Amino acid sequence: MQTQDSILDTQAWRRSLQKSENYHRHGFGHEAEAEMAVKSEYHSPLIQQIRDNGYIYQSGLVTIHLAKAFGFCWGVERAVAMAYETRSQFPTQRLWITNEIIHNPAVNARLQEMRVEFVPVNGQGQKDFSGVDQGDVVILPAFGASVQETELLHQKGCTIVDTTCPWVSKVWNRVEKHKKAHFTSIIHGKYSHEETIATSSYADRYVIVLNLQEAQYVCDYILASAEEQLERKSEFMTKFAKAVSANFDPTTDLRCVGIANQTTMLKSETEAIGKLIERTMMQKYGVANLNQHFMAFNTICDATQERQDAMLELVQKPLDLILVIGGFNSSNTTHLQEMAIERGIPSYHIDGVQRLLSPHQIEHKPLGQPIRITENWLKEGAIQVGITSGASTPDRILEEVITQVLAWKQDCA
Repeated sequence: MQTQDSILDTQAWRRSLQKSENYHRHGFGHEAEAEMAVKSEYHSPLIQQIRDNGYIYQSGLVTIHLAKAFGFCWGVERAVAMAYETRSQFPTQRLWITNEIIHNPAVNARLQEMRVEFVPVNGQGQKDFSGVDQGDVVILPAFGASVQETELLHQKGCTIVDTTCPWVSKVWNRVEKHKKAHFTSIIHGKYSHEETIATSSYADRYVIVLNLQEAQYVCDYILASAEEQLERKSEFMTKFAKAVSANFDPTTDLRCVGIANQTTMLKSETEAIGKLIERTMMQKYGVANLNQHFMAFNTICDATQERQDAMLELVQKPLDLILVIGGFNSSNTTHLQEMAIERGIPSYHIDGVQRLLSPHQIEHKPLGQPIRITENWLKEGAIQVGITSGASTPDRILEEVITQVLAWKQDCA
């Protein structure tokens, strides 16, 4: 099994894996039936009606403004459909998934109803594959899985169904180019997120930065003198203890860097980080030598960008509040919430209609805070409500939320 600091050609390893008769990346020929099943469970006639009406819906005292891009993206819908198809293809075999298929509690609960088991996590936060046996079928989720996990499953003799989003695979290809050029990957992402864990496993050397502030810290270190770097090395390694590759040495490993990202991060911040690091390397090594020290590539996925652009348009409207709907551990949903907060619009991140406790109370997750209950969230009289959702949220969940709001306002009319 490959280790993190291996210099083996992971592209060659992936090609070899894909030739295995136990590896499946494109389903089993029942795509139409699976897609129909997904549509029947998650499609919403009301949401389609709102789309057809220019993304606006008015009923009584309520005007709903729906973002023009929201909900299931192609990669998510593909992953869910492949999971359904896998259950149909292997009706009696034990079926596992290495993580949530997507960050949506309703969809993951439905898979559990279909007898899909989730690989457990032990007390140290590590996945426990001891219960997975030869001949079992294992689904890799839309976020992907690390080289180490995938190779372990392959060595166990499992049938692997890989639903990794192609946009995520695109980032892996970029990181592998960094590796071949002996560049360190600076990854904009969350070090504990499944996608970033998978992406970093394809790198030789890496450091993960959460935001522009952490990227600035890295750049300040790059620009420091050799003596200053040695003095600050211990501080650097403490700060990024969980976010660097094994045996990482910032005094040598930040001389040549490439940019990559978790595909669901905030586009504007990823771009700002890329420009900041580019300027830093020009300042350090000179414009003429930039290509010998810096590699950049935009790997924000189209769906993430479209939803963020639609949110920017939505927050320009005269809204009384915004409901951002999606899993609380969904990175792309969290960034939509962040964009609403920046505009000063009252906004509530919820994962389903069950969070609407009453017309007076809403249970929601403020940005970067624990779940809490807010009073008097739904004002009296006419109200303009913005609605959007993350890429892992089915339309039917939006319909349930909108229907509840309309019902309460009708009762109060």
